[in-house]
Amino acid sequence: MKFIDEVRISLSSGKGGPGCVSFRREAMVARGGPDGGDGGDGGNVVVRVDTRIHSLLDLHFKKNYHAQDGEPGGRQMCSGKAGQDLVLTLPPGTQIKNRDGRILHDLRNGDDFIFLKGGIGGKGNVFYKSSVNQAPGVAQKGMPGLEADVHLELKLLADVGIVGLPNAGKSTLISRISAAKPKIADYPFTTLVPNLGVVRFGDDLSFVVADIPGLIEGAHEGAGLGTQFLRHIERCRIFVHLIDITEMSGKDPLEAYQEIRHELEMYDKRKAGDEGFQPLAARPEIVALNKIDSVQDPRVRILRGAFLKKGIEVVEISAATGKNIKPFVDTLGRRVFSEKH
Repeated sequence: MKFIDEVRISLSSGKGGPGCVSFRREAMVARGGPDGGDGGDGGNVVVRVDTRIHSLLDLHFKKNYHAQDGEPGGRQMCSGKAGQDLVLTLPPGTQIKNRDGRILHDLRNGDDFIFLKGGIGGKGNVFYKSSVNQAPGVAQKGMPGLEADVHLELKLLADVGIVGLPNAGKSTLISRISAAKPKIADYPFTTLVPNLGVVRFGDDLSFVVADIPGLIEGAHEGAGLGTQFLRHIERCRIFVHLIDITEMSGKDPLEAYQEIRHELEMYDKRKAGDEGFQPLAARPEIVALNKIDSVQDPRVRILRGAFLKKGIEVVEISAATGKNIKPFVDTLGRRVFSEKH
């Protein structure tokens, strides 16, 4: 499924139906009087959050959305039918922004609200009947609906963000600790979209992990679609820096860590003025030394000591074989729920 995390669309609620001008005409009724009914209200634009979807793909192919207009009033004081609401179903984590980029709504789980209210239906001529106006020949037009051009931007809601250079093993790790099934292959840039996975912790707890596609130098400026993917870790409480410690990676593990840290820090500077932005570089982090099944123990101990000297929490895992995965998940779960409280 194609992943779309940004769209621009136009929305409009329905206009109210016009009231009716009508007079009773029945045999044996000398003065029937007015009997024009009211028009129906226009449909609302309703925003609904659905946790089962994780992309804006359904909104990518259509740019204009309009709720149904209210129907006109009828004779015999019959009111027009109200217009049907337009329900806009969005994934949690979507921000609704106006033309100027101001955030109108930041959607979380369970949100369900009227974004644009439909126009009110017009009154029929029976509404205007009075002691001094027994036969009013006027009725109200329906009120127009509301319109809005909006920018929808999705930022995934996850407790943990897994970051690292391409081919560090992020997709393998998320497939190991959750039910997510990302595309995996033995070459860089296999993962082209973020993946979400739910990780079980204990008997009745769980947390959400996001696998962010491999970042490269210059990601904060958009290199390798970096800015598009970096936005998806803005909401994460904790980062896991996954590092390939084999010599085949072609990168010193400490340099790999510093490279990712640099991209986070530069992204922070770029986003510093944005409303509600919290710096990424200041988030709690865990370094996961991956592929320990392919290196000698002395190398693992040396690398572990190097990170510990910097005051960084370190775990040693093999995502491919599952070695140390359970203690890693336990450590991660404790950190997640301690941060939540």
